[in-house]
Amino acid sequence: MLVTEVRRTFIGFILYISASVKGLLGQTNTICALQGSSVELHCSAENLTSNMKWYTVSWDEYEVIQTELSPDGNRVTYHKSEERYFTVTINDLGKSDENIYCCRENTDTPENCWSSGTKLNVADLQVKVIPTTEEQTVSLMCNTSCPLTENPAAYIWYKNREFLYQDWSPWYQQLVSSEEAVTYSCAIKGYEHLRAPEVSVDSVTSTCFTVTYAKGRMCSKQTSVDEPCSITYPKKVYVQKKRERGHVTLTCNTSCPLTDPQTAYRWYRNKHIYRYSVGQHLLVSSPTDGSSFSCAVKGLEDVHSDEVCAENKTCWSVNYVQRRICALEDSSVNISSEYSYPDNQQPKSKSWYKLKRTGREDAEELTEDATGRVVYQENQNQHILRIKNLKKNDSAQYTLRLQTDTGCKQSHFTPVTLIVTDLRVKFTPSAEVTEGQRVTLTCSTSCPLTDDTNYLWYMNSRPLTLPENQTKHLVLDPVSSQHAGKYSCAVKTHSISSSEETLSVKVIQISQLSLGKSVEITNAVRLTVVLLITCLFCLWLRKKTLISPTESNTVQTEQYINVSFKVMNPVTAAQREPAEQQEDTVQDLFGF
Repeated sequence: MLVTEVRRTFIGFILYISASVKGLLGQTNTICALQGSSVELHCSAENLTSNMKWYTVSWDEYEVIQTELSPDGNRVTYHKSEERYFTVTINDLGKSDENIYCCRENTDTPENCWSSGTKLNVADLQVKVIPTTEEQTVSLMCNTSCPLTENPAAYIWYKNREFLYQDWSPWYQQLVSSEEAVTYSCAIKGYEHLRAPEVSVDSVTSTCFTVTYAKGRMCSKQTSVDEPCSITYPKKVYVQKKRERGHVTLTCNTSCPLTDPQTAYRWYRNKHIYRYSVGQHLLVSSPTDGSSFSCAVKGLEDVHSDEVCAENKTCWSVNYVQRRICALEDSSVNISSEYSYPDNQQPKSKSWYKLKRTGREDAEELTEDATGRVVYQENQNQHILRIKNLKKNDSAQYTLRLQTDTGCKQSHFTPVTLIVTDLRVKFTPSAEVTEGQRVTLTCSTSCPLTDDTNYLWYMNSRPLTLPENQTKHLVLDPVSSQHAGKYSCAVKTHSISSSEETLSVKVIQISQLSLGKSVEITNAVRLTVVLLITCLFCLWLRKKTLISPTESNTVQTEQYINVSFKVMNPVTAAQREPAEQQEDTVQDLFGF
């Protein structure tokens, strides 16, 4: 799940994750820790004894195998105290540590360890590339292979291995187009040494996009996890249905042909993963139970097809118009869904839920309130959740559940992700600069707004006159003392603006500037005069030897050759350089 707030305090260089074993039969706790971090597991057995040990348990064909986890004093350590406290700490977590753990006195009845232990998942970090509705762009997400049990303190982004920014949101703040030799990476604060493998976007079209990964799990099917690979993904996935005698053939089609023979697919039946097929085609025999099916390309499960009914009749299905939404704080948002149901089983009710990190059982039902902040809207088979006056803590995942006589039909494997962002002005290289430098102002967000967003810029609460299509970047090149002041930005279509941020410009001392320029001008004039005199003298000697005295006198009465030169101020020359694409270069911006 996504983080809703940035922690104000960081819990240390090591991400410290705790889990308590509940000891209830049939209930297994699941925790997820970052690869390379440390985890501490607590034993909550009712009667702790000095003979207690930690075990891992695994399934070997037809029996459960329980194995002692021996401490080595370094990577695996036990901690005991008189206060009935018994834990095990595992450092430098790796994929091989994924297991079920329990604390016991003996190895009798290992099934109990299996059913009441703590399941540990180890997550690696990956920059996930996700298509957008924009034809030539994609979005980036700092993603873990399982939702971390502890909220990350912040996400850090890097471009070409250099620090870019940090934010509470795992969503990269801008849409990305294909750029040659540009790489992106991310890390979790406190784990900067465990960065995600670098990713570059090679090409983006209206149907496909190609990504190169430096290494990582995405390359496991192509080369190996330690070698780079390039993968082409579709922007859209859909299920095609073909009815044949006695069965139905479902095909997972993509918006562009995938030439890699090792491409695998994910099939879902009634919103649960269908583990019996990884091929592009799925044969459904005698589909009489009203099942719904959907699919995705393995490794790009975020691009999910709509659910379809295996039969021609209607079935239970829920699809979303948009699965990722970036919205401004204090604005309103519509989360739209389309649903279907069997003709003879009309849903009793329809409710939206806000999912929490701990899982489905702790989801919060959203109900319409008297203030009108949360509103349900119904239009035939379309159900819309409208949230007004958005706040940052509305950032979460949302799902629609259809209540029936037999239970709850829901779509929880592909919920809608909503990120609520404010606007902030950021200065690059900093908010304190020296006159003559280049300064870039950015109207920053925690998630990417669409490319057609128009921005408004203000200085000291006064609007700046800029070109018609204003971008989120404003460039002062060169910056002068007259540019110093308080800046803010806004989005043209919303009455929402950022707070003011101050730009301080240090003025170069006039005496130093005048002295430096006078020396340069004096030297330039001296050199020019010497060269001019030398050239004229040589020309006079040459003509004197070639013409007669009479001719010489005639020539001397002719018009003299005018020799002129222009000294160009380096600042003026810099101002004549073309502005960078997608940036508004401010020179005559303030009318001076």
